[in-house]
Amino acid sequence: MFDKRKSSGSAKEALRGSAADAAASGSAQELSNPRSTAMIGKSIKINGTITGEENLTVEGTVEGSIELPNNDLTIGEPGKVEADLSAKVVKVEGQVFGDINGSEKVIISKSGIVRGNIVAPRVTLEDGAKFKGSIDMDPADASATSARSNSPKAAAEPVAASPAKQEAG
Repeated sequence: MFDKRKSSGSAKEALRGSAADAAASGSAQELSNPRSTAMIGKSIKINGTITGEENLTVEGTVEGSIELPNNDLTIGEPGKVEADLSAKVVKVEGQVFGDINGSEKVIISKSGIVRGNIVAPRVTLEDGAKFKGSIDMDPADASATSARSNSPKAAAEPVAASPAKQEAG
């Protein structure tokens, strides 16, 4: 009634086919997945601008700028970066000499050293982290302030306030 050879053979073929389909779709998903992580190894030195659509870990040396607006950037403990950084989440475990812009957050770990300004809505400085610079945790306010200081009206405001003080005095 049941022929085991035929059913087991077709079952093996079906499994083989579905495994191949799964492997093919899995590798296609990895290529299109923006959450995969690239790495710049310890012996790599890059001069210039790095951009991309995947997470990045830097353990080597980078001079220039790194721009990953929708992804995470990690500067590993052996990493040395002389660049301006811009990413969704920036984690510093190594050395950064430059400004950091994190659209979501910036984390300076206990082994991290940062010399530069940080702009992010959330900033974490772990115990032991070394940091020299300024932190702006309200980027909208900072851009509004700089826009006001660059406008001609802002330049006129202090002048208008001065005569009022003279009349009162």
